[in-house]
Amino acid sequence: MELVALLAVPALTAWCVWSVRSAFIAVKWLLTGVWRDRPRWWVHLASALLAADVVVWLRGAFSGGLNTEKMCRFAHHTVYDRSYRERHPDEPGRLFPLHNKCNEYYDLVPAWVNPTVGVLTVCTVAALCVAVWSVLVRRKRHEGIH
Repeated sequence: MELVALLAVPALTAWCVWSVRSAFIAVKWLLTGVWRDRPRWWVHLASALLAADVVVWLRGAFSGGLNTEKMCRFAHHTVYDRSYRERHPDEPGRLFPLHNKCNEYYDLVPAWVNPTVGVLTVCTVAALCVAVWSVLVRRKRHEGIH
């Protein structure tokens, strides 16, 4: 288990650095107009979108903190309904859509999180599809020249 943690930390750090770099490259190439000639731009865009998606998802997933009851009562000044939570035990553990409700009416997950995760996921997949398509078109165009 310790080996996994030792390998995970550098891998996550490298992915974070790559994603930030990809975001800068995507914006730079977009502003200079270079993105039209480079299929890699779509890969950088997809990487930056995926990183943003993960950050937003984490914001929603950890919205309840370590103690949901205290978060509801003291930080959000709302009633913590233990019986509601017992009737919906799987709700806080779902991957999507994210919910962590204090009671039937109050959700600790901000309302913008789920739509943002959905839109960023669709945009990431679309960017990857366009990256593959642009590579195939470029290759076909290159083969037609020779």
